[in-house]
Amino acid sequence: MHFMKIGNIEIKGFAALAPMAGVADRAMREICISHGAGFTVGELTSSKGVSLGDKKSFELLCCSQAEKPTASQLFGRDPETMAIAAKTALQFEPDFIDINMGCPAPKVAGNLCGSALMRDEKLAESIVKAVVGAVDIPVTVKMRTGWDSENLNAPELAKRCENAGASMITVHGRTRKQMYAPPVDYETIAKVKKAVKIPVVANGDIVDGKTAKKVYELTGCDYVMVGRAAQGNPFIFKQINAFMENRGYVPPTLEEKFAVLLKQVELMKKYKPERVAILESRKHTAWYMTGLKGAANIRRMCGEISSEDDIKRIIEFALEQNKDL
Repeated sequence: MHFMKIGNIEIKGFAALAPMAGVADRAMREICISHGAGFTVGELTSSKGVSLGDKKSFELLCCSQAEKPTASQLFGRDPETMAIAAKTALQFEPDFIDINMGCPAPKVAGNLCGSALMRDEKLAESIVKAVVGAVDIPVTVKMRTGWDSENLNAPELAKRCENAGASMITVHGRTRKQMYAPPVDYETIAKVKKAVKIPVVANGDIVDGKTAKKVYELTGCDYVMVGRAAQGNPFIFKQINAFMENRGYVPPTLEEKFAVLLKQVELMKKYKPERVAILESRKHTAWYMTGLKGAANIRRMCGEISSEDDIKRIIEFALEQNKDL
C-alpha cells in the first residue's frame, strides 16, 4: 500500500480531494473519503474573518470525523492574524492547517492574499513561520507554479516554506494569470519536488487513473490531488487507487451513482439550512448527470430544483433516458 506522511500523519492511497470554495463542502468531503480519497482540505477561509469571530468563517472551519484526515485551509497576508486564525481552527480538530498561496480569484488575490503571496516570498515565508509557531499540528502550503510565465518561482518559494517549517507543499500546475486554462506545467512541479525534502503533491487536470499515473511519472511527486474531476464523481478516487495498484475496477452502475448523490444531498441538508442545501444541490446534481443521454434537458431540470423530490424525479427521468446503458 502506497502512503505519504504529512508530519506524523500517515496518508494512504494515491489521490486527495482538492479544496474548492463553494463546492468541496463537508458533505462532498465525507463522500469522497468514503470512496477512497486519501485526505481532504476544507474550503478557503479568511483568517481576518476568523479573527473577527465571523460566523460564516467558523462554519467553513467545521469538520467531522467522517472526512478525516482533513485540513483547515486559511488565507490572509498578516502573519499574526494567520497565526491567531490557525490557533482558533484547532478547536475543530483538523489534522493539519493548509495555507493558501494559490487562489487566483480577484477578491482574494486582489487583496494581496492567495496567489498574490507568490510575489512576496519573504512575507509568504514569515506567514508559514508564524502559523507553524502557533499550532502543534502539521502546516502545509498550497501554491501555483508562479504569478505568470515570467515568474515561475514555485521551487524557490517551496524551499522558503520548507525552511519555515512546512510539512508538505501542494502545487497546482498553472500560474495565477492562467487561472484554470490549459496547459498544466508539470515540469515546474518536478522542479519543486527536486528543491525540497518534504512531500510534494501535484494538482491540475488529473481526471482518471491514467492521468494520475502520468503525473506521478512526470513530476516524481509523492501524491496527487483531484479537483474538478471529482465533481459528481467521488468514484474517481477508487478508480485511481485501483489503476495505480494494477487492480481491476468496476465502475458504479447509474443506480449506485444516484444513491450516492442522494446520500450527498442528505448530508448537505444535515450541515446547512435546507433552503441553502437544496439550492446548492442543483450544481451537484447536474455534475452527477454528466455524460448521460438527454443531458441538456436534465441540466435544465437541475437548474429548477427546489426540493429533494425534484432530484428524485430527475433521477427517474435520467434512468429512463439511459436504461440501455
